[in-house]
Order: sequence, then C-alpha cells, then structure tokens
Amino acid sequence: MLSMATGCSQSNPKGKTSEQSPQAQSAASTLRVQSGKTKVVTTFLPIYLFTKAVAGNVADVEILVPPGTEVHEYQATPENVKAIATANVLVKNGLGLEVFLENTVKNAQNSKLTEIDASIGIKPLNEISPVVKTTQDEKDHEHTQGNPHVWLDPVLAKQQVTNIRDGLIAADPANKATYEVNAAAYIKELESLNSEFQQTLQKTPSCTFITFHDAFPYLAKRYNLKQVAVVQIPEDQLSPTDVQNAVNAVKKYKVKALFSEPGVDNKLLVSLSKDLKLTLRPLDSLETGETDPQHYFQAMKANLQTLQTACK
Repeated sequence: MLSMATGCSQSNPKGKTSEQSPQAQSAASTLRVQSGKTKVVTTFLPIYLFTKAVAGNVADVEILVPPGTEVHEYQATPENVKAIATANVLVKNGLGLEVFLENTVKNAQNSKLTEIDASIGIKPLNEISPVVKTTQDEKDHEHTQGNPHVWLDPVLAKQQVTNIRDGLIAADPANKATYEVNAAAYIKELESLNSEFQQTLQKTPSCTFITFHDAFPYLAKRYNLKQVAVVQIPEDQLSPTDVQNAVNAVKKYKVKALFSEPGVDNKLLVSLSKDLKLTLRPLDSLETGETDPQHYFQAMKANLQTLQTACK
C-alpha cells in the first residue's frame, strides 16, 4: 500500500506576526463581559474539532490556522495575534507542531492566557521507517519532539480530549459539568471507532504501506499496519529525474495501492499511478475538512473503508 499524504505540503497563506497594541491587548476583558462566555482559540482543525466537542455551547471556540492550510510552516497573521490577545484559553496539539505559536503568543501580550497542550502524557513516536529522498533540495519537516500526528490514533485522540477537558475545567470551573458530559460522549464515540478499526483491520494482518507524508505512524502502530518507508517528494515543480526516483522508490517496496489526501493537486499522483498501474485512493490526515466535531468520525471511517479496500 502506498500512501500519498500531502496535507503537510499544501500552500499556506503568508502573513506577518505583528506587535499587539495596548488597545487590542485590553480588549479581552471587554469581550468577555459582552459575551459572558470563555473565549477559546485552537490552532488547527483536529484540535478545534476536539475542543468544540468538549466546549459545546458554553464557550466560544475559534481556529487560528484555516483548514487545508499548511500548519508546519504557517506564519501567523495580525488577526491571529489579536485572537490570542483577546482569548482566555489557547489549545494546541503540541509535540512541536505549531512552530508559529511561540512568537505569536509573545506578541499578543496576554498575561491571563491559559495554554492547554493536548498531547501532555502521550509518548511520541520518532521515525519508524526509512526516509527516502527523491531530490537533494527537499525541505523536511523536522519533528524534533517526535512525530506530532497523534490525533490519527483514536486511542490517543481520547487522551487529547481528556487533556482538553481538564484544561477547560481548570480555566472555567463554572462549566465543569458540561465539559465532563460532552467529553464523555465524544470519548465513547472514539472508543467505538477504535473497536471498529480493530475488528476491521485484524482481517488484513501485516498490511504494508509507504507514505509521502509521515502522518500515519500512530495509526499504523495501533492497528498492526506496517509503514515500510517514507518517500519525500518536493513541493515545487518536479524534474523527470525526481519523478523517476519516486517511481523507483515505490517499485522497490512492491506496494499495491496509491493514496492521496482530499483537496490535493494530484497531477504527480496520477502520473505515478499510471506508471505503477495502481489505483489512486484518498486517505485523510484530518488537516482539512468540515468544522463540525462529527467530521472527525466521518473522515476516519472513510479512512477505514479505504484501508480495508487497499489491504485486501
């Protein structure tokens, strides 16, 4: 199985982090008085989905990085700074994923901001397979704190939801009961999803795959799939040599399926699939999509269907 997961290689809007004015800095108290709700900002889509599920309607939840935007190399905008300056709580994935946050939080100058790291207590994975480079000029996403894509494992997603719940309760104890009930309901759904993955994928043991974006090691480890390599393909225009190197790398591992993420320009993949005589199928890293918390389950169940078909 060959997975082309390029959610971490899409183009991203560029902006500059700006210093926050005293007027914007002091706007937080005014906003809280007006709305009467805790204002929560989240970094990117999976963390937004989990936080919104826990918060329900008792807190206002926003997202900093627009769905479908490259999060690894995202550059904060003045609007991001303002959002953090006027927030009570900031929720991040952690594990070094949101590099843009450090300076953005500093510029926001919000001394009352509570930060929630959704990955606290999760042991990160490092590289679990060889990295094959197809060109010498490629940029790699350096995961210095381990691989950050923990949300793609439903069991680790439960831990993230629990961390978010506990952080929101600490920041907004008046709504503790609501956070607990909402988190319990979402966790129950995650447990059901995990059972569905286990029951379905145990029928296809030792399913091997290659990715072009190292997003799926946690999913692979959880369900005994085998990621045999990560093939890095540059984001810019590919030379014929680059394409041939990618084809050779794929052929080396004798894979049976080709995966692409939703919303990605698949010209290269179409070319590869024809050269390799493979079927192109979608596999979602959840970095783009709907902002309804149920989107997580819809996308993951679609992933399960894809894996089941490809692993036969």
